[in-house]
Amino acid sequence: MSAAPRLTSFDAGNEDSSLFAKIASDLVDKGYSLSPAALPLDLATELMEQVYGIDDDAFENAGIGRQQVHMRNEFVRSDKICWITGESETGARWLDWAGRLQHFLNRRLFLGLFSFESHLAHYAPGDFYKRHYDAFKGERTRVVSIVVYLNRHWGPTDGGELVLYHNDQDFTGTKVTPAFGTIAVFLSEEFPHEVLPAKRDRYSIAGWFRINGSSLAKVDPPT
Repeated sequence: MSAAPRLTSFDAGNEDSSLFAKIASDLVDKGYSLSPAALPLDLATELMEQVYGIDDDAFENAGIGRQQVHMRNEFVRSDKICWITGESETGARWLDWAGRLQHFLNRRLFLGLFSFESHLAHYAPGDFYKRHYDAFKGERTRVVSIVVYLNRHWGPTDGGELVLYHNDQDFTGTKVTPAFGTIAVFLSEEFPHEVLPAKRDRYSIAGWFRINGSSLAKVDPPT
C-alpha cells in the first residue's frame, strides 16, 4: 500500500477552498472523498449542457489504458468516451477548476501531481464498467482519481451507481449515486471500483491527476 498523504496548512484563497480542504482532509483520513452536489452550479450546468449537445459520433468506444494507448475490451466496459482537450470554453473552465484542485492538493498534501487528463463518459442503458483499479500497484502514474456526475433528477431506481471497494477482500463497497454535481475523489492505487448498469442514459466526467513518469527511456506524457 502506498503511503497516505499528510496535511499541511494552506488555503486555496478562493470560493472552492472549503471543498478543496474537505477533499484533502478526506484523502488523508480514509483515502476517498464523496461530496454530493458540490461542483459549482454554473460549471456543472455548463458541462451538462455541453455533454447533451455533443453528437453521438464524437464519442468513441472506451478502452483500457491511457488516452494515447488503449485497447477495447467489451467484457470489462461498454461505455463511450470523449476526451476533454480544453478547446471549448466549457472544457477550458473545467480544466481550470481541476488545475486549481491539483494545485491545492500539491500544496496541502505534497503529492507532486504533475498533469491531469479527463474525459466525458456516456453510459447508455445497460452499459457498465466492471471492477478495476485506475492504476497498477508500483506504477504510480495515476495518483488521484476524480469523477463528477452530470445527471439531473437521478432516482434510486435508475441504477448506474459507482461502487467503491475498500480493498480486494471487500465485496460490499460504498455506493455513490451519480446525481448532478456529485464529486467522488479517491487514491487511484488503493480502491478497486465498478460502475453498475444504469436504466437510463448516464453522463459523467472521469479524470486522473498524475505524477511525472519521465525517465531516460521515455518522456511523460508522451507527445
